[in-house]
Amino acid sequence: MTPERKAQLAATLGAPLLRALFATLRFEIADRAQVLAPVPEKPLLWVFWHNRLLIMTHVFAHFFPDRRGATLISESKDGAIIAALVERFGIRPIRGSSSRGGARSLIEMKRAIEDGYVMAITPDGPRGPRYHLNPGVVKLAQVTGGEVLPVHVEYSRCWRLKSWDGFMIPKPFATVAITFDTVHRVPLTADETEFEAQRQQLEQKLRPQRGE
Repeated sequence: MTPERKAQLAATLGAPLLRALFATLRFEIADRAQVLAPVPEKPLLWVFWHNRLLIMTHVFAHFFPDRRGATLISESKDGAIIAALVERFGIRPIRGSSSRGGARSLIEMKRAIEDGYVMAITPDGPRGPRYHLNPGVVKLAQVTGGEVLPVHVEYSRCWRLKSWDGFMIPKPFATVAITFDTVHRVPLTADETEFEAQRQQLEQKLRPQRGE
Protein backbone atom coordinates (compact mmCIF):
# COMPACT_ATOMS: atom_id res chain seq x y z
CA MET A 1 0.00 0.00 0.00
CA THR A 2 1.35 3.41 -0.96
CA PRO A 3 1.92 6.12 1.70
CA GLU A 4 -0.90 8.13 0.13
CA ARG A 5 -3.33 5.20 0.40
CA LYS A 6 -2.27 4.63 4.01
CA ALA A 7 -2.93 8.29 4.82
CA GLN A 8 -6.36 8.14 3.20
CA LEU A 9 -7.23 4.94 5.08
CA ALA A 10 -6.12 6.43 8.40
CA ALA A 11 -8.25 9.51 7.75
CA THR A 12 -11.26 7.44 6.72
CA LEU A 13 -11.07 5.44 9.95
CA GLY A 14 -10.08 8.35 12.18
CA ALA A 15 -12.57 11.01 11.13
CA PRO A 16 -15.69 9.20 12.50
CA LEU A 17 -13.92 8.52 15.79
CA LEU A 18 -12.98 12.17 16.13
CA ARG A 19 -16.51 13.31 15.32
CA ALA A 20 -17.80 10.99 18.04
CA LEU A 21 -15.30 12.49 20.51
CA PHE A 22 -16.08 16.08 19.50
CA ALA A 23 -19.81 15.43 20.01
CA THR A 24 -19.19 14.88 23.73
CA LEU A 25 -17.33 18.14 24.27
CA ARG A 26 -18.72 21.34 25.76
CA PHE A 27 -17.54 24.55 24.10
CA GLU A 28 -17.16 27.98 25.66
CA ILE A 29 -16.54 30.68 23.03
CA ALA A 30 -15.13 34.14 23.79
CA ASP A 31 -15.42 36.15 20.59
CA ARG A 32 -13.34 39.26 21.28
CA ALA A 33 -12.71 39.72 17.54
CA GLN A 34 -16.40 39.31 16.59
CA VAL A 35 -15.54 36.71 13.95
CA LEU A 36 -18.87 34.97 14.48
CA ALA A 37 -20.46 38.04 12.90
CA PRO A 38 -20.59 38.54 9.08
CA VAL A 39 -17.46 37.72 7.09
CA PRO A 40 -14.82 40.47 7.58
CA GLU A 41 -13.77 42.63 4.63
CA LYS A 42 -10.05 41.91 5.04
CA PRO A 43 -8.70 38.34 4.98
CA LEU A 44 -8.08 36.78 8.36
CA LEU A 45 -5.08 34.60 9.16
CA TRP A 46 -6.04 32.29 12.00
CA VAL A 47 -2.99 31.55 14.14
CA PHE A 48 -2.85 28.94 16.91
CA TRP A 49 -0.20 26.62 18.31
CA HIS A 50 0.52 23.26 16.70
CA ASN A 51 -0.56 21.22 19.72
CA ARG A 52 -4.09 22.70 19.45
CA LEU A 53 -4.50 21.73 15.78
CA LEU A 54 -6.83 18.77 16.32
CA ILE A 55 -9.78 20.64 17.82
CA MET A 56 -9.58 23.51 15.33
CA THR A 57 -10.74 21.25 12.49
CA HIS A 58 -14.03 20.81 14.34
CA VAL A 59 -14.27 24.44 15.45
CA PHE A 60 -14.02 25.71 11.89
CA ALA A 61 -16.34 23.11 10.38
CA HIS A 62 -18.96 23.46 13.14
CA PHE A 63 -18.99 27.19 13.87
CA PHE A 64 -18.10 28.52 10.40
CA PRO A 65 -19.78 26.16 7.93
CA ASP A 66 -20.36 28.95 5.40
CA ARG A 67 -16.67 29.86 5.07
CA ARG A 68 -13.90 28.16 3.14
CA GLY A 69 -10.81 27.26 5.12
CA ALA A 70 -7.27 26.25 4.20
CA THR A 71 -4.28 25.33 6.30
CA LEU A 72 -0.56 24.74 5.88
CA ILE A 73 0.44 21.10 6.46
CA SER A 74 3.99 19.74 6.39
CA GLU A 75 5.17 17.43 3.62
CA SER A 76 6.14 14.70 6.09
CA LYS A 77 4.47 11.28 6.36
CA ASP A 78 2.57 12.44 9.45
CA GLY A 79 1.60 15.54 7.49
CA ALA A 80 0.03 13.34 4.81
CA ILE A 81 -2.31 11.81 7.40
CA ILE A 82 -3.18 15.22 8.84
CA ALA A 83 -3.81 16.58 5.34
CA ALA A 84 -6.15 13.71 4.52
CA LEU A 85 -7.90 14.17 7.87
CA VAL A 86 -8.52 17.91 7.59
CA GLU A 87 -10.01 17.33 4.14
CA ARG A 88 -12.66 15.16 5.83
CA PHE A 89 -13.69 18.31 7.71
CA GLY A 90 -13.89 20.40 4.55
CA ILE A 91 -10.56 22.17 4.98
CA ARG A 92 -8.14 22.53 2.08
CA PRO A 93 -4.56 21.41 2.91
CA ILE A 94 -1.60 23.29 1.45
CA ARG A 95 1.50 21.13 1.70
CA GLY A 96 4.80 22.72 2.71
CA SER A 97 6.48 24.57 5.57
CA SER A 98 8.84 27.41 6.32
CA SER A 99 11.79 25.01 6.06
CA ARG A 100 10.75 22.96 2.99
CA GLY A 101 9.17 24.61 -0.02
CA GLY A 102 8.74 27.83 1.96
CA ALA A 103 8.55 30.23 -1.00
CA ARG A 104 6.15 27.96 -2.90
CA SER A 105 3.95 27.55 0.17
CA LEU A 106 3.83 31.32 0.66
CA ILE A 107 2.67 31.79 -2.93
CA GLU A 108 -0.01 29.08 -2.62
CA MET A 109 -1.30 30.53 0.65
CA LYS A 110 -1.41 34.02 -0.85
CA ARG A 111 -3.46 32.71 -3.78
CA ALA A 112 -5.85 30.90 -1.46
CA ILE A 113 -6.38 34.07 0.57
CA GLU A 114 -7.02 36.05 -2.61
CA ASP A 115 -9.60 33.40 -3.56
CA GLY A 116 -11.47 34.03 -0.32
CA TYR A 117 -10.14 31.28 1.93
CA VAL A 118 -9.57 31.76 5.65
CA MET A 119 -5.97 30.65 6.21
CA ALA A 120 -5.10 28.73 9.38
CA ILE A 121 -1.45 28.55 10.46
CA THR A 122 0.38 26.81 13.30
CA PRO A 123 3.39 29.13 13.55
CA ASP A 124 5.57 26.78 15.61
CA GLY A 125 5.05 23.86 13.21
CA PRO A 126 6.02 21.49 11.86
CA ARG A 127 9.03 20.89 14.15
CA GLY A 128 9.08 23.68 16.71
CA PRO A 129 10.42 24.81 19.06
CA ARG A 130 7.13 24.73 20.92
CA TYR A 131 5.51 28.16 21.21
CA HIS A 132 8.13 29.83 19.03
CA LEU A 133 6.48 31.87 16.31
CA ASN A 134 8.26 31.32 13.01
CA PRO A 135 8.47 34.39 10.74
CA GLY A 136 6.32 32.99 7.93
CA VAL A 137 3.03 34.22 9.38
CA VAL A 138 4.40 37.77 9.67
CA LYS A 139 5.56 37.66 6.04
CA LEU A 140 2.21 36.31 4.89
CA ALA A 141 0.30 39.04 6.71
CA GLN A 142 2.51 41.68 5.14
CA VAL A 143 2.27 40.44 1.55
CA THR A 144 -1.50 39.86 1.68
CA GLY A 145 -2.63 42.74 3.86
CA GLY A 146 -4.30 40.11 6.01
CA GLU A 147 -5.03 40.60 9.67
CA VAL A 148 -3.87 38.02 12.20
CA LEU A 149 -6.47 36.43 14.45
CA PRO A 150 -4.81 34.85 17.52
CA VAL A 151 -6.86 31.84 18.65
CA HIS A 152 -6.41 30.49 22.18
CA VAL A 153 -7.54 26.97 23.07
CA GLU A 154 -7.67 25.52 26.57
CA TYR A 155 -9.00 22.11 27.69
CA SER A 156 -10.38 21.27 31.10
CA ARG A 157 -9.00 17.73 30.63
CA CYS A 158 -6.81 16.29 27.91
CA TRP A 159 -4.17 13.75 27.00
CA ARG A 160 -0.72 14.98 25.98
CA LEU A 161 1.37 13.04 23.52
CA LYS A 162 5.13 12.67 24.00
CA SER A 163 5.89 14.71 20.91
CA TRP A 164 7.96 17.87 20.49
CA ASP A 165 4.85 20.02 20.93
CA GLY A 166 3.05 17.98 23.59
CA PHE A 167 0.15 17.44 21.19
CA MET A 168 -3.16 17.74 23.05
CA ILE A 169 -6.24 15.54 22.66
CA PRO A 170 -9.31 16.51 24.70
CA LYS A 171 -10.78 13.79 26.87
CA PRO A 172 -14.45 12.86 26.40
CA PHE A 173 -16.88 15.34 27.99
CA ALA A 174 -14.14 17.92 28.56
CA THR A 175 -14.82 21.65 28.33
CA VAL A 176 -13.02 23.42 25.50
CA ALA A 177 -12.48 27.16 25.96
CA ILE A 178 -11.92 28.96 22.64
CA THR A 179 -10.90 32.61 22.60
CA PHE A 180 -10.86 34.53 19.34
CA ASP A 181 -8.57 37.33 20.47
CA THR A 182 -8.55 40.86 19.15
CA VAL A 183 -7.22 41.13 15.61
CA HIS A 184 -3.51 41.90 15.25
CA ARG A 185 -2.51 44.15 12.35
CA VAL A 186 1.02 43.62 11.05
CA PRO A 187 2.50 46.76 9.46
CA LEU A 188 5.18 46.80 6.80
CA THR A 189 8.67 46.89 8.30
CA ALA A 190 11.76 48.73 7.09
CA ASP A 191 14.44 46.35 8.33
CA GLU A 192 15.12 43.11 10.19
CA THR A 193 15.00 44.82 13.59
CA GLU A 194 11.46 46.09 13.02
CA PHE A 195 10.42 42.75 11.57
CA GLU A 196 11.73 40.87 14.60
CA ALA A 197 9.89 43.27 16.90
CA GLN A 198 6.64 42.45 15.10
CA ARG A 199 7.37 38.72 15.32
CA GLN A 200 8.01 38.93 19.06
CA GLN A 201 4.91 41.03 19.65
CA LEU A 202 2.69 38.49 17.91
CA GLU A 203 4.40 35.56 19.66
CA GLN A 204 3.75 37.18 23.02
CA LYS A 205 0.09 37.79 22.18
CA LEU A 206 -0.32 34.12 21.28
CA ARG A 207 1.26 32.73 24.45
CA PRO A 208 -0.96 30.19 26.27
CA GLN A 209 -3.26 32.03 28.67
CA ARG A 210 -2.81 29.54 31.49
CA GLY A 211 0.96 29.38 31.18
CA GLU A 212 2.77 26.22 30.08
